[in-house]
Amino acid sequence: MPEEWTGELVGKMHNKKVTLQDLATEIGCTKSYVSMILNGGRHPAGCRERLEKAFETIVANRAAAQ
Repeated sequence: MPEEWTGELVGKMHNKKVTLQDLATEIGCTKSYVSMILNGGRHPAGCRERLEKAFETIVANRAAAQ
């Protein structure tokens, strides 16, 4: 079962138009692996921090590019 933080992150991703591929590229893994984490299939150590940091980095980079 997915953890609550994953739902919150998916909502933020939707609002900022950040895709699974964007996150995967930022952290250096596959889109399917990110999906497994967000859907509760995998629970690697530190995944919440890594994904949230990747999300923030993507959003910041897009804002800086505008």
